[in-house]
Amino acid sequence: MRYLHTMVRVTDVEKSLHFYCDLLGLREKSRTENEEGRYTLIFLAAPKDWDQAAESSAPLVELTYNWPGKDGETEELQGGRNFGHLAYEVDNIYETCEKLQKGGVTINRPPRDGRMAFVKSPEGISIELLQNGDPLDKQEPWASMENSGSW
Repeated sequence: MRYLHTMVRVTDVEKSLHFYCDLLGLREKSRTENEEGRYTLIFLAAPKDWDQAAESSAPLVELTYNWPGKDGETEELQGGRNFGHLAYEVDNIYETCEKLQKGGVTINRPPRDGRMAFVKSPEGISIELLQNGDPLDKQEPWASMENSGSW
């Protein structure tokens, strides 16, 4: 058995790609648009998994966009917390959080310990960020920043 991917539903492809690719740093591996099924699948890989993704052996995130119904209505997604979270290892947790924050993302659980932070995707999926290797030295403004919302 081999782990393949985690699927999350999205309601706005461009907003989601901005979060996952432009801000978080994932790269689009493939995209499928299915007219008959009325959906789009977008597979994303983390930069350090890219070579494995090209060989179809890396864990991926699948963004699933269900097209609006014939009445023009889009599916309403609720929750996110019940899903759990996606986790990514980052080279510098402070730089990653700063980039996300500058991109308009709320840092729900700041990296006060230099090791772990949580943010949410546009659909409310919790994303855990973990520092690669040892925790970084505590640093402001992160060390004294309070939690914001749920994570």
